[in-house]
Amino acid sequence: MKYKYFLYIFLGLLVSCANPIPRKPVLRKTSTFLNESVILNKTMNASEENVFRALMEKDSLTEYLASPNGFWYTFNQKNEDSYLPKIGDQLFYTYDVFDTNNYLIYSAEEVGELTYIVDKQEIVEGLRNGLKLMSVGDVVTFLFPSHKAYGYTGDSNKIEINQPLIFKVQLIKINNKNESN
Repeated sequence: MKYKYFLYIFLGLLVSCANPIPRKPVLRKTSTFLNESVILNKTMNASEENVFRALMEKDSLTEYLASPNGFWYTFNQKNEDSYLPKIGDQLFYTYDVFDTNNYLIYSAEEVGELTYIVDKQEIVEGLRNGLKLMSVGDVVTFLFPSHKAYGYTGDSNKIEINQPLIFKVQLIKINNKNESN
């Protein structure tokens, strides 16, 4: 009788040490969502680019430059100062924001004078790249596609989601990193 108990315990231990068999997933994930998202983004970007190209053609007297960062810009007022902002420099600037129909969304008076430490603070991506192209006293008009402005979120106030924007920026002052320490 004792042997039967030991036999049952031994068989129980032998069976319990077996590796568990993994279950296959019930739902198989596909990449259709990702593919649809890519197609939607490409379509939206092409549409915004067409809107900006039409604006640039309408304003044929102004020369717009294409930035390698994915936006267009033109100098409304160009200063002869050749110093461009470097990492760590503190910038003082202001801007007006317009939609693609040239409707004023935010005025410079409403926004006020802003400061930005180059590549050390978070601001709109297009503005972050655009300010690096400016010297003190420059006034530049930037054409930012929605993904370079406020993108999928908008600003939860006046700027809608996926809204391409026109920024008219004035760089007021640069505090060089080396001079401020």
